Amino acid sequence: MWEKCKELQDKLLRMRRDLHQIPELGGDLPKTRAYLEERLQEMGIPFEENSFDSGLIATIQGFKDGPVLALRADMDALPITEENEVDYISRHKGCMHACGHDTHMAMLLGAAELLFKNRDRIPGSIRLLFQTDEEGAQGARRMVDHGCMDGVSAVFGTHIGTILSKEIPAGTVICTPGCCMASFDKFIVRIHGSGCHGSTPEKGVDPINIGAHLILSLQEILAREIPAVKPAVLTVGHVEAGKTYNVIPTEFLLEGTIRTLDKETRDFLAKRIQEISSQTAALFRGSAEVQMIWGAPPVVNDPAMAMLVADCAREVVGAEKTIDHVDAPNMGGEDFAYYLEKAPGAFIFLSSSNKEKGSDVSHHNPRFNVDEDVLWIGSALFVKIVEKYFHIE
Repeated sequence: MWEKCKELQDKLLRMRRDLHQIPELGGDLPKTRAYLEERLQEMGIPFEENSFDSGLIATIQGFKDGPVLALRADMDALPITEENEVDYISRHKGCMHACGHDTHMAMLLGAAELLFKNRDRIPGSIRLLFQTDEEGAQGARRMVDHGCMDGVSAVFGTHIGTILSKEIPAGTVICTPGCCMASFDKFIVRIHGSGCHGSTPEKGVDPINIGAHLILSLQEILAREIPAVKPAVLTVGHVEAGKTYNVIPTEFLLEGTIRTLDKETRDFLAKRIQEISSQTAALFRGSAEVQMIWGAPPVVNDPAMAMLVADCAREVVGAEKTIDHVDAPNMGGEDFAYYLEKAPGAFIFLSSSNKEKGSDVSHHNPRFNVDEDVLWIGSALFVKIVEKYFHIE
């Protein structure tokens, strides 16, 4: 049945481009949900709306009751102004599908069409999870709270692009056992000083000076406090302070992220960010408030499910384009981890890197794009996973 996905390529391309033009942020995605609902209604697939956001849960009931297999696609976009010169460019200013979620939805819709047409061969049911707010790490948790994982026996998701390496050619499938992605959390530090004129810094408390020392000090956690054998990342990505060149402001805002592969390191980093921020601010007569916004835990693939996916990939794209082992997990994060806490499953990477087509640009870049020729592969993988999981000949 999976071979039929090749015939859907043109439809997948149209759906991807339709969705690419209407990117939306966070959990409220009215246009995206309306588009998905229209496609599901055309196919005749019943669905329900998530009670917490714009997510959708659709069900394909097979010929009898049996295991429930869940397939997931994320729906949200990013606050980025697109710079691609394409006729399907984003119509929403300052918003762009710069992480491939438009393709994820299209590929799952393609798989859904074939699976629904062949539902009389499925000895169980397929649950389609269209999830919001992956970028904010909140969408999967809201889906779980709605009950989307109740009774699920296994769960699978796919991510397109160049996440592991732009050197991996388009059409390659990567699925490995164990931890494949890191946890990801956000921290916010607000440093409070005392504003004054820039010519008389002794009359105030300079929060910019504190912030500069703090940024350097936070990096020392990785350099001197985390064992070299435990991968961890601490990145400061946003700082903000002052509006005038000759005025020392009252506050300094610092935002960043931490990535780890285990709970112990994750908790330790959060603890030290709090301690170093407070003590560095106090050293220079200021104060600091630290807020941790906990994201998703590490993505940990079930070994048996990862092996099942790799076997499917070898049939769909061939052994030469199947990777079932990598030397180290990717330090990016994914809230697909919440589903894997509820049921065994696997998260799959599908490369779309093609230098000649300009699709080797990294994610979250205003020129991010994909090699659309691989879209059918994403649908075919989902279908083949269903076939293999349910032993459909």
